[in-house]
Amino acid sequence: MDKQRRNFLKIASVTALAGIGAPALIRLSSTAALASEHVAAANPVAKPSKGAHGESASTGMRLGMVIDMRKFVDDPKLLNKAIDACNSVHNIPQIDNRKSEIKWIWKAPFENVFPEQSQYHTAHNVENYPFAVLCNHCDDPPCVRACPTQATFRVKGNGIIAMDFHRCIGCRFCMAACPYGARSFNWEDPRPYIKKYNPDFPSRMRGVVEKCNFCGERLALGQEPACVEACKGTGAMVFGDLNDAQSKIRQVLDKEFTIQRNASLGTKPSVFYIV
Repeated sequence: MDKQRRNFLKIASVTALAGIGAPALIRLSSTAALASEHVAAANPVAKPSKGAHGESASTGMRLGMVIDMRKFVDDPKLLNKAIDACNSVHNIPQIDNRKSEIKWIWKAPFENVFPEQSQYHTAHNVENYPFAVLCNHCDDPPCVRACPTQATFRVKGNGIIAMDFHRCIGCRFCMAACPYGARSFNWEDPRPYIKKYNPDFPSRMRGVVEKCNFCGERLALGQEPACVEACKGTGAMVFGDLNDAQSKIRQVLDKEFTIQRNASLGTKPSVFYIV
C-alpha cells in the first residue's frame, strides 16, 4: 500500500467518523437530499480553535487543496476534465443561462479571482488563461455564521464546509455572506438539465443553495475528490491534510510560493494557488 493511499484511508476514516460519510452509506434517490438531519445532528457548527496569534490551531485534521495553475496552462484541456468530473459525480445541471447556472468548480479570469492583486504588467500565462475556482472551505467561514438553519455547517472532524439540502430554506444569506461567490442558487428545477444522472449522489430541488463539498461522500469511501482524480499524475491539484507536516499538500506548500483569494478578509481559505 503506497503512502498516498494510506493518507487517503486516514482521511476517509476521519471523514466517516465526523459524520459526513453517512450519505455514502445510503442509496440516495433522486428526491433525497444529502443526509440532512443525520449529518447536521452529528456535526454541530464547529468554531475554529485559535492559536496565540489568532491563527488556526494546528490540531486535528484540516483538509485543503493546492491548485497549480502552471499545469493547467501547460495542458488547457486539463481544467475541463476536472470540471466535467465534478459535474458528473455531483449531478450538476448544465443550464445555459447565467442567472440560473450552477457552479461547483468553474473558470474565471485572474482579475475576477484575485481582484486584490495587482493587475499591472500581469504575466502572459496569468492574464490569458482561466483560473479554477471553487469553495475555499474557510477555517473561519462567514457563510456558516450567516445561515439561520445550520444548513451550512463546518464539519468538526476535517474542516469541510458542508451543505444540508433538507435544512436549506433558500434565504440566500450564505450567498450574501460568502466573499468569493462560491455558492449557487437553484432558481428552477435542476433535474431536467442533468445530462447523466449519478444515483450515488442526490439531485437538488428548486430553491436550494449548493456548492463544492470537497467530495466528502467520496472521501468517506477512501477516494480522492473527483477533480483531483481527473488530474491525477499531473500535480495540478493536490489535496490533503494541511495539519499533517508529512502530507503531500504540506510538502508542496513548504516548497512553493502560493497565494489565496482575498486572504486579508481573515476567512483563512483552505485553497491555495501557485501562479
